Amino acid sequence: MANNLPEHAFTGDQAGVRFAALDTTLRDGRVVHIRSMCKSDEAELLQAFDRLSPDARYMRFMRVVREVNLKRMRQVLSSFPEHGDAIVATVVAPDGIDIVGSATFVLLDDPATCEFAISVAGDYGGAGLGRTLLQALIDTARRRGLKEMEGFVLATNQPMLGLANRVGFTIDRDPEDASVRLCRLPLQHG
Repeated sequence: MANNLPEHAFTGDQAGVRFAALDTTLRDGRVVHIRSMCKSDEAELLQAFDRLSPDARYMRFMRVVREVNLKRMRQVLSSFPEHGDAIVATVVAPDGIDIVGSATFVLLDDPATCEFAISVAGDYGGAGLGRTLLQALIDTARRRGLKEMEGFVLATNQPMLGLANRVGFTIDRDPEDASVRLCRLPLQHG
């Protein structure tokens, strides 16, 4: 996937930019459907969480998480697109679809800055899905006029740190926690 998504990949005005659905082919030939996350994805998000290994959950949440905080998940979902956005990658499954990846950003106290998070199902790792989702998230944040994206990544999460580096994030030690890296990306050019 190119660094910037096609113009038709977005809908809405600047404040309410949403990612429009599209299909993309991963490096291994599998096709995934990329679209904005919606409230009706709740059951599929819970299934996706259940399919994550304990290590993947730890890397994503930076702590041991055994079950989803349903109240928090619903609060976050209902805050989109006003307070952030989320994109999911889906594939056809016997029960309809499976979510095999997600990328989220939430606006911070400075509404020109957002914090990102990404999850990719283990059997989709290394196929380019993480990069596709992260680039879609970056492009969505840029189209909303945000100025900076940041994320906190465990120092041991080398795949995510490598991805962040490849798409242009600076990576520094978190001054408050040596086990965490702070990834930052300016979103506005010039």
